[in-house]
Amino acid sequence: MDLYEYQAKELFAAHGVPVLPGEVADTPEEARAAAAGIGTAVVVKAQVKTGGRGKAGGVKLAADADEAAEKAAAILGLDIKGHVVKRVLVTAASDIDTEYYVSYLLDRANRTFLAMASVEGGMEIEQLAVERPEALARVPVDPIDGVDAAKAGEIADAAGFPADVREQVVDILVKLWETFVSEDATLVEVNPLVKTPEGRVVALDGKVTLDGNADFRHPDTAAKFEDRDAADPLEQRAKEKDLNYVKLDGEVGIIGNGAGLVMSTLDVVEYAGRQHGGVRPANFLDIGGGASAEVMANGLEIILSDRSVRSVFVNVFGGITACDEVANGIVQAFGLLESRGEAVRLPLVVRLDGNNAEEGRRILSEAALPGLEQVDTMDGAAERVAELAGAR
Repeated sequence: MDLYEYQAKELFAAHGVPVLPGEVADTPEEARAAAAGIGTAVVVKAQVKTGGRGKAGGVKLAADADEAAEKAAAILGLDIKGHVVKRVLVTAASDIDTEYYVSYLLDRANRTFLAMASVEGGMEIEQLAVERPEALARVPVDPIDGVDAAKAGEIADAAGFPADVREQVVDILVKLWETFVSEDATLVEVNPLVKTPEGRVVALDGKVTLDGNADFRHPDTAAKFEDRDAADPLEQRAKEKDLNYVKLDGEVGIIGNGAGLVMSTLDVVEYAGRQHGGVRPANFLDIGGGASAEVMANGLEIILSDRSVRSVFVNVFGGITACDEVANGIVQAFGLLESRGEAVRLPLVVRLDGNNAEEGRRILSEAALPGLEQVDTMDGAAERVAELAGAR
């Protein structure tokens, strides 16, 4: 889960990382009130989950409350890289002497954590990493040892932080690590981390990504920060049913058991679809190891709710869950959906392989479900489901 800047700063403040006072506003009037409460010049910042806000006109300085309302009116509704601004953060303005960069992230390639820091913050860090890689310090962090003052000092020295700010940076690095670990984040980034003319070091911006797999440890945090307005409604419904579903821009609904199999299914459908009008997968849906009638019905219900879907491909390799169980789940799912008034009216292609595949095929054949076809091979099933979608 990616957080908005104001949410990231809330977490920072909770863990003692210095941030400037600010308030979120959904309307120009709320922005005026927020600026009046701060009582100084303010910065009005678009709250969107993408970079490049400043270049797009999403960050504006305001001298007083009335100007803050004016700037907020100009920013609200702005489209920034496909993200429409629905709220702004009104925060105290700060003079900047120097800009730095610090972050912690999950280093998947090396199966560890990584600290990155630079005394050249404020710009796109990806650009800096490519053009001047020597300016970006990369320090591995042992998951067991973590970051104490000594490790934070190693990171600060590797990046070349000057002596006059080193102690403050070390303290912030320790507190950012505490944020990273205690909140189960995969990314904690401050860009820029600034030194004011008075010599104070402050997190002027913030980016945090929380690991959704750890939501069970943070039920309050997940509920507080989840942006339901920005979520795809089908993905939201699938999440409520504990389904691993991702909406895609295509016409073939996909159901499979196991993430690897589903990813492969997306590939073969994409390839087959090139011969049938360019149809593509409409979703990723992994039902996992369980294919009960309820799970299958829920999965079909979500997929059939997508108006772009023209055909459905159920691709199952029987393992712990045998194919006969899957077949019975499909038969019962048709009945459940019929009873809900949501009968399956789209063509559905099923490929069963693996444990008890022959029995599973027999069950489906005898059930003679309307619109359901069986194909023995994955490539053949992908070809057929693409053909059916292309013909509708």
